[in-house]
Amino acid sequence: MRKLFQFIFRIRAFLVFVLFEVLSLYLLYRSNTYHNAAFYQSSNYYVGKVLEFQSEVTEYFQLREQNQTLAAENALLRAQLTQKQELQLNDSIETVRDSTFAAADSVAAALYTFRPARVINNSVRRLNNYLTLNIGSDAGVRAGMGVLTSSGVVGRVKAVSKHYATVTSLLHSQTLISVKLKRNKSFGSIKWDTGNPEFATLHYIPLSEKVFKGDTVVTSGFNAIYPQGITIGRVVSVMKELDKSFYTIRVKLGVDFEKLSYVYVVENKGQAELDTLQVQSGIKAEDE
Repeated sequence: MRKLFQFIFRIRAFLVFVLFEVLSLYLLYRSNTYHNAAFYQSSNYYVGKVLEFQSEVTEYFQLREQNQTLAAENALLRAQLTQKQELQLNDSIETVRDSTFAAADSVAAALYTFRPARVINNSVRRLNNYLTLNIGSDAGVRAGMGVLTSSGVVGRVKAVSKHYATVTSLLHSQTLISVKLKRNKSFGSIKWDTGNPEFATLHYIPLSEKVFKGDTVVTSGFNAIYPQGITIGRVVSVMKELDKSFYTIRVKLGVDFEKLSYVYVVENKGQAELDTLQVQSGIKAEDE
């Protein structure tokens, strides 16, 4: 404390000068209308800048919560869009409603539920790649459910704990997804056998079909794991091989697997009924 008083005593002249400067500025702005207005305008500008910076900092630390809210809203909108597309499809199909087609109609009319989830682990460079999500059985997730993003198919839930789920990625040597060409409705299967996380191969499209570069590949809706019409990717090359009766088609995937952060776990409420029916009939689904 003694040293503090000694320091103040040494700079007493400077402190008196500063005090008079502040007092003179106060009197100037207090008595002069122009200076008063200029002072408040300047102070409002700097105060506004400080508040703007404070708001940006606050928003930055709230990004996670905002992302979760947006993901939940997007999941709801996607469910509503899928429901509308399914209803439109049902209205456009005219069939004889006998006992055989009744089951198919019930599957086509099934409603899908989308649950947003955050990707907390992801691999893309292995032969068999997996993801880990931050939701599990407590959120209603079960093994066998599909996983999507707004850009396309990601994979299928493999195992579930109370709070987490592991997903077999589309980038897996054993993943085979039933798809079709959106333009001409030709059915085939997509398989990741390129070793490149950006591309996969479309199999079983016969040479009798016309396939063009740029054609969109979408899910077929078989087995109802994924709603039909979900994007897989676009055709980037089409090759004919002499010893094969099918094209060799390379597809650029719609999902950027190296940048996955949020996904949707999709539940088909009619899937259990369909699976039971297929087991009883001895039918194995292609999306296994």
